Amino acid sequence: MFTISAFADEISPDPRVQLAVLKSANVRHIEFRSIHKTNVLALTDVQIREFDAMRKGEGFGISAIGSPIGKIAIDALFEPHLDKFKRAIELCAIFGTPNIRVFSYYPPATGTFDGNWEPHREEIYRRMRLKTELAAKAGIVLFHENEHKIFGDSPERVRDLFKAVNHPNLRAAHDNANWIFCGYDSIAGWELTKEFTSHLHIKDWKTGEEHGVLPGYGHGQIPYTIWDAVQRGYDGFAVMEPHLRGGGPTGGVTGADLFPIAIEAFRQILRICGGAEKY
Repeated sequence: MFTISAFADEISPDPRVQLAVLKSANVRHIEFRSIHKTNVLALTDVQIREFDAMRKGEGFGISAIGSPIGKIAIDALFEPHLDKFKRAIELCAIFGTPNIRVFSYYPPATGTFDGNWEPHREEIYRRMRLKTELAAKAGIVLFHENEHKIFGDSPERVRDLFKAVNHPNLRAAHDNANWIFCGYDSIAGWELTKEFTSHLHIKDWKTGEEHGVLPGYGHGQIPYTIWDAVQRGYDGFAVMEPHLRGGGPTGGVTGADLFPIAIEAFRQILRICGGAEKY
């Protein structure tokens, strides 16, 4: 069963527009990353309360806190970042979601990085274990996204990370397009990491392009992933993140006009693959 959610800030910075567009497309969940061009972890308490009341009034749930946790250099101070992570845990309680999206760190900011992650593996694992343990105590699951330029941007390192941490509260948020953007085969990426995957980000990409394409129209092999997920009895979120007009490390842009088209393209894949949508 697939429950469609969305990184609604790709529609508009205005939360009212976000909710209106998704409601018209019969989508009632948001992966909460930003409103008013401000990341969820930087919003004030007043802004949090206002948005929470707004989304409840419109009947929306939150699939996960779309945090940027883990998007810092591995040699950056950990304690201030850990405080931000604890804020994300607080927001889970406010928004009634047991899920936080996370990452696995950029290369060191000091010195010259030659692509060798070996000297940094144990520190990455230590930080991820600590956050996972804190999350587990709060009843929260962390979803690690494969992302450009972080430790977990290759299928093999994602697999290694999950085997090293080895905790049920750390799972994978699988993004087909990010494998393509990082130069990997998306089917190989899925096969190496699917046993850890409990969350899907729906974004497709053509090699060498500067922005995403409609689901099923790129090299991300989304139909293969969805078909296999159906066979495996997948029951979770499929989070729309199309990036049809561009994207970067803090988010993407699709627009109110194209976002519903991307949703319908994904629904077509679901139908073809025998997947059932849960509302």
